[in-house]
Amino acid sequence: MNLSHLDTFLEIADTGNFNKAAENLSVTQSTISGRVKALEDSLGRPLFKRNHNGVELTPAGRQLQRYTTSMLSLWKQAKQEVCLPHGLNATVSLSSQFSLWERLILHWMPWMRNNAPGVALRLDTNYSKAMMRQLSDGVLDIGVMYSPRQVSGLKVEKLLEEQLVMVSTTAKSIDDNWREDYIFVDWGDVYQNIHNEHFPDMSTTPIYVGLGDLGLRYILGNGGTGYFPMRVVRSLIAEKVLFLVPSTPTIQRPAYMVYAKNPLNKELVDQALDGLRIVAASESEE
Repeated sequence: MNLSHLDTFLEIADTGNFNKAAENLSVTQSTISGRVKALEDSLGRPLFKRNHNGVELTPAGRQLQRYTTSMLSLWKQAKQEVCLPHGLNATVSLSSQFSLWERLILHWMPWMRNNAPGVALRLDTNYSKAMMRQLSDGVLDIGVMYSPRQVSGLKVEKLLEEQLVMVSTTAKSIDDNWREDYIFVDWGDVYQNIHNEHFPDMSTTPIYVGLGDLGLRYILGNGGTGYFPMRVVRSLIAEKVLFLVPSTPTIQRPAYMVYAKNPLNKELVDQALDGLRIVAASESEE
């Protein structure tokens, strides 16, 4: 199967238009049509059907789409490992949720360079759901995330636990009307469920943000109240820039690393996992 045919298939699936796909891939429309025909002939199924807005996937096309991204990712990974530059002999691929990068991954990277200098690191950020899919497909060695699922063949290991505390830019008590300037930060489904248990009567907040760093920047610039990791706000509390809201619950937010139970490069993955454990333990002691 020609990889350019798969690239073309995904581009058409994303754009829903042969002309737009040809433009994005810098080829002619006849080339696009020829690649699709060759792919459909090899599978014996039509992959697209035309409509007044362009094209859409057939049931067979939707089935193929599920696998094509993984197939291309595996090829890219294989190409990187086969074509490693001099001095490197293996690759470890790791993906992490963005909010764990500063605490974990940025410290793990130099640990790996010092302890495994012959290993190339392939790093990315993503959400838990996407990482679980990549791990299941075998295109990712390690995923570091907040909301893993139990999947056959994968091991879920608790790595650390965040302590989320309610802080405000002004000293106030739980009896004050802190809800007026409250910023809801989406720390994930588990956090939302616990938050709802503690504050069942809270209506929709004026501001909802999906990234903790943005929420913290906002209240520091404009005033407000919200839940943030203690490790992030500890120094701001000491400087009296932020204040703990007394009598509010601390919410635990565990983070996990997920990896194959029997990886092909077991010795290498085990070393990378040990590095994450060491970094996490060091961070927890601070």
